[in-house]
Amino acid sequence: MSVLDSIIEGVREDLADRRISMAQIHEQIEKADPALDAMDFLRRENLAIIAEIKRSSPSKGELARIADPASLAQQYQSAGASAISVLTERRRFGGSLEDLDAVRQSVSIPILRKDFMVDEYQFYEARAHGADIVLLIVAAISKNQLSDFYQLTIALGMSALVEVHTNEELESALSISPDIIGVNSRNLKTLEVDRKVFANLIPRLPENIVRVAESGISTRADVEFAQKQGANAILVGEALVRAENLQERMRELRGLDRL
Repeated sequence: MSVLDSIIEGVREDLADRRISMAQIHEQIEKADPALDAMDFLRRENLAIIAEIKRSSPSKGELARIADPASLAQQYQSAGASAISVLTERRRFGGSLEDLDAVRQSVSIPILRKDFMVDEYQFYEARAHGADIVLLIVAAISKNQLSDFYQLTIALGMSALVEVHTNEELESALSISPDIIGVNSRNLKTLEVDRKVFANLIPRLPENIVRVAESGISTRADVEFAQKQGANAILVGEALVRAENLQERMRELRGLDRL
């Protein structure tokens, strides 16, 4: 069993424990504010930063003890983040839907629910808890699910970050004509990082798509490499939650420390 398979197995078990009726979910959605237009925010800057609230990961273990995700989200927003990614997977990443709720109440920029979306219920759940964007990992779902989940995401008023790692996954992603594609330099089945994935895949993305570079980005040089391949957005977690000075690290990633 690959790391990805193991994570998904746990996601399904946890989902079964917390699932409520669709009537209850729809009632929560009706009370939630409409989703923000993620594309509007992600296109405002030459480089959009999706800053991630991430306590731990399968590859690195514990990264940071984030007692107050709302406060961290506010710091991200004030430092210039275009959107905030909130891990809601519990077993490997230490996240929760409570984190998503707290962040939604504290910031006015789009929020990505970062999780392994493998069940239709999770999309209604994401919207009920205030998510504006959801993650669609091509490696984690079938081609039919990719299409169906994408259409459901749009129907619920949200945007989808469609994540790919290989040429085959990219072809599947392009077949649904998404607005946002994330190229992940980390192989989710082995957890190995290879930034050549950026060079191989990002140049193949149409210019009208928001092109997000994911994983392995911790320095301005990493950002510049991704931008050289055509990325106009980055998703950063570990480098931010481990930073001694968050404002300075954000300025460095954005290239503002050189001005």
